Parts: sequence; C-alpha cells; structure tokens
Amino acid sequence: MTPKYIDHIGIAVKSIDESIPLYEKLLGTKCYAVEHVEDQFVKTAFFLIGQTKIELLESTDPEGPIGSFIEKKGEGIHHIAFAVDDTDQALNDAKENGFRLIDRVSRKGAEGMNIGFLNPKKTKGVLVELCSK
Repeated sequence: MTPKYIDHIGIAVKSIDESIPLYEKLLGTKCYAVEHVEDQFVKTAFFLIGQTKIELLESTDPEGPIGSFIEKKGEGIHHIAFAVDDTDQALNDAKENGFRLIDRVSRKGAEGMNIGFLNPKKTKGVLVELCSK
C-alpha cells in the first residue's frame, strides 16, 4: 500500500448549508458538488484546493457515523483520505502490515469512489480512509 497523494480531508459539520458559505469564503473557491450517500447516512459537499479536496460531512441520521462523531467530539476534522491504486489491495496490505480494519473490502463512497477505512486505534487516533476510482 503506497498512497499516491492526499485525496481529501473530511470535516464533520452540523449543517452543510451553513458551512458551505464559510468554507467558500475561507478557501476562496466555490463548492463544486453536493451529494447524498444514503447507505452512509451522510450529505457531502466538496471543494478543490490544488489536487486535494475538502469534504464537508453532514449526518442525515443522528445515529449514523457522522452524527455519532459530532455527538462525541463536536464538529471538526473527521478523517484523512489517501488515494491508492486499488482500495481492496491497499486494505489487504494494511491488514498484513498489522493495521486494524474497519472495512475488510471496499464500498462505494461519494463521487463514485471505492473506499475503506482503517481503525484509528492503530493509527494514533487518526481515522484513515483509502480510496480509489
């Protein structure tokens, strides 16, 4: 597993509608996409800064992963995502290297990406996402 670049940084927010204008002003660029990922109970909004995206994440269900995150930790950085050639292979490589997986196989995420997460207990508290097209 060799990440090619940082694909995006996920930021949990209570309201996408309130957060988009703030991030447009902060980043000096417009939000280019808003998307619902129903099976993950999340609404996303994306900004492009160079090659890296900022992904705002709003929970569509208080019991969903983002809702739970905000309840425990408040709004803020949720995860960092690394682009890899093949998410399933990268997950296998991570497991072989002693990392604990949240996802054993990839699943569909926003923007049609294949995604998989590593457990933050083995990454010094950082939720790491691996993603590929």
